[in-house]
Amino acid sequence: MKRITEKDCKMENLTKGAEMKRRAARQIAQTITSEQLQEMFDNAKMGVKDWTVPSIVNKGLTKGFVWNIHIKYFDINKEHGMVAKINMIRDFGDFLPNKIKLKDQKKKRKFVKAKHQDPIFKQEQKWKE
Repeated sequence: MKRITEKDCKMENLTKGAEMKRRAARQIAQTITSEQLQEMFDNAKMGVKDWTVPSIVNKGLTKGFVWNIHIKYFDINKEHGMVAKINMIRDFGDFLPNKIKLKDQKKKRKFVKAKHQDPIFKQEQKWKE
């Protein structure tokens, strides 16, 4: 498996302040190594403030519950399936090492206030059937 290099990635954080998107997690999961996942889990262990918030992947489970599932089956010496890696990254992707960030991040759309006019109803006009 190819290791992610700084040439492939940017040094800026992709997910700071936002949850990891499925597409971004899939792209990272294709090239991430078990050592990098271990580093992500180490960072998450120290960085998660509230373990009772719902998981991003499964809203019926808390981050603490999902942590227990991931850690129970995680082995640094084994290769993990793509779906498992995507779920790990989506749940704890905020804690990825800085060198594992995607290059092309879409710019957020600026909020444009919608223009509004009250509807004008004419009493004489009838709808044609």
